[in-house]
Amino acid sequence: MSQPARTFAAGTVGTVETRYLDLPEPLRLDCGRELHPVRVAYETYGTLSPARDNVILVGHALSGDAHAAGLAEAPPAASTRDGFGAEDRDSAGGKGLGWWDGMIGPGKAFDTDHFFVICTNLLGGCRGTTGPSSIDATTGRPYGSDFPVITVSDMVRTQRAFLDVLGIERLAAVAGGSLGGMQALEWAVLFPDQVGAVVAIASTHALHPQGVAWNAIARDSIMGDPAWQGGHYYGTGRAPDGGMGVARMVGHITYLSAPALDDKFGRRLQSGDDLRYTITEPEFEVESYLRHQAGSFVKRFDANTYLYTSRALTYFDLARRHGGGSLARALGGVAARTLLIAFSSDWLYPPSASQEIEQALRALGKPVDFQVIEAPYGHDCFLLEEARQTPIIRRFLAQGRAG
Repeated sequence: MSQPARTFAAGTVGTVETRYLDLPEPLRLDCGRELHPVRVAYETYGTLSPARDNVILVGHALSGDAHAAGLAEAPPAASTRDGFGAEDRDSAGGKGLGWWDGMIGPGKAFDTDHFFVICTNLLGGCRGTTGPSSIDATTGRPYGSDFPVITVSDMVRTQRAFLDVLGIERLAAVAGGSLGGMQALEWAVLFPDQVGAVVAIASTHALHPQGVAWNAIARDSIMGDPAWQGGHYYGTGRAPDGGMGVARMVGHITYLSAPALDDKFGRRLQSGDDLRYTITEPEFEVESYLRHQAGSFVKRFDANTYLYTSRALTYFDLARRHGGGSLARALGGVAARTLLIAFSSDWLYPPSASQEIEQALRALGKPVDFQVIEAPYGHDCFLLEEARQTPIIRRFLAQGRAG
């Protein structure tokens, strides 16, 4: 099996500092509660035009953060680029790189020679935006499981309130992969007159039942860990690292494909050529790999954030929420040009899901482009196949500038 296509040699945005903004007003959430105060962590790349009309908002996936591009001013203990093939792609220099560094910068897919790119850490996050690990002003203690249940719509309205403070009324585009693609689609539905284009990659209008099931297993593994303590583990000296590690293993497997695993690991043993007859230690390379993924993940991510974000993406359903069960009705008001990119081996967010969006938009007479990239790495392709996505996205965004 061939390696992922390498990103072209293009410019870098350099060293980047994560910044923070406090929203002036309370947020009204879908669950009926209000949240205040709310802090948003964000990064920006490129130069904002005098007319403020060149903004691209990038949304991250479940385990991402605001650091989408460039080199972090203070590199984290564990990289957000720790997914499948990251070591092969980044070598030792990837620790401080943004999770979509190959896609954002001069000459890249989201070209900072033309666009001002913004990425925020999502509502409910654990990397600077208000979430379960944040202090509840009414109690003086971390929210824990008292944090309100949130939706993708809540995340998008938080982004809208954040942009209001920056004085940005309209977006040239909203883009993202996986959960980031859900945000982009939600933007086009909630704020149709404020979005020029949507780039939804390896995403869906509603997670398929198998995806809902895998996410349920991941959440249950966290909540079943005695160290979870009902969600109030902060400051106790114990955290549900065991359950969180299993959740990461489960999630990570859903991001891959059987051929990719077979090619990278096969049935090779971890230690020599002989079985060690152990049930506690990894016998196979793939087992050791998953343990490594789990160990890295628990160092950088909060278990409660995983629970809340995972629940939000399983709630996401454009047809149910906005169309009374009809995807066409839900998309009826969309005014943005839409680019959908899917990957042939992605069984978690399969091409059929993007195709359903395309068919609904096309039937409505709305501008849409749908591309399927043949690649063997499963859902992780949206992070790995940057070079193959780049010309598609550059062409699509250039058409918008020309128009």
